[in-house]
Amino acid sequence: MKALVLAGGSGTRLRPFSYSMPKQLIPIANTPVLVHVLKGVRDLGVTDVGVIVGNRGPEIEAVLGDGSRFGLRITCIPQDVPGGLAHTVSLARGFLGDDDFVMYLGDNMLPDGVVGIAEEFARHRPAAQVVVCKVPDPRSFGVAELGPGGEVLRLVEKPEQPRSDLALIGVYFFTSAIHEAVAAIEPSARGELEITDAVQWLVSSGADVRAGRYDGYWKDTGQVEDVLECNSRLLDGLSRRVDGRVDTGSVLVGKVVVEEGARVLRSRIEGPVIIGAGTVVEESHIGPYTSIGRDCLVTGSRLEGSIALDEASVTGVHGLRDSLIGRAASVGTTVRGTDHHCLVVGDHTRVEVAA
Repeated sequence: MKALVLAGGSGTRLRPFSYSMPKQLIPIANTPVLVHVLKGVRDLGVTDVGVIVGNRGPEIEAVLGDGSRFGLRITCIPQDVPGGLAHTVSLARGFLGDDDFVMYLGDNMLPDGVVGIAEEFARHRPAAQVVVCKVPDPRSFGVAELGPGGEVLRLVEKPEQPRSDLALIGVYFFTSAIHEAVAAIEPSARGELEITDAVQWLVSSGADVRAGRYDGYWKDTGQVEDVLECNSRLLDGLSRRVDGRVDTGSVLVGKVVVEEGARVLRSRIEGPVIIGAGTVVEESHIGPYTSIGRDCLVTGSRLEGSIALDEASVTGVHGLRDSLIGRAASVGTTVRGTDHHCLVVGDHTRVEVAA
């Protein structure tokens, strides 16, 4: 089985970050979302991966390389203009051949994995197997209506009156039957070839289409709030590790990772927290659920529940919570004001907040 990972989306909901970096490279627990996805693919026993890239392709290729450091063989496949998920299948036809494959959205986090569903697909080999998850309000999703044996009876995109609470969550298993379906469908009202239409074509043609239910944690990292929530979820799984320098005037509490080359000086770190390589934390208090990237500087500050991307600096700021600070951004202080701040700061910017 091969994999097709989709990393061509523009990420308009993650602006201003997606102006300067692909949304799939936003770090969760100091690892890009796309790398988390690729590790999930590798856990399925898949090593041959095609990655669909858009106009930010060179940035993604620079991070992934040939895939060898992840134990994968990666082939990047360009998509010049967005044409829908089914369009990516047609673009990847030469790479996929007639092999079975898993298609995986490159900004979806499923940390509990879909190994069981992959094994079910391999045993029964339906023409397609969609991965679904129960959601409280299905109206914003593609929805699968199932028969008593788990077979898919119908797929409905964003129904006003859902007849099911099982949402499609961006992972699909396919045999080569999907290629005939993609060739048979027409663009939707928004001008794109929809994968739900292709799967529905298989259903309507009498093919065996099944659903595998995912009951673990799932998050589409499309908005800042989603990124912060997912970061907290993954940090809960940390194991304490201190490879950098922590002086005798500092205190580490709980699950804290200090990567090699990082320095913690006269500071208190309350986990779960990860501090990236080359970062300096000095005379600061880092609260739970915080990720600090590589080569950052945090001095005389207090952060909690936040993410600072590589090379960011935070100086003299107390009560910084639920914030996402971009690469090489600088957050400093000005006149006295409120006792806490919530920031969304893009790359290469400077912000001053009340001291």
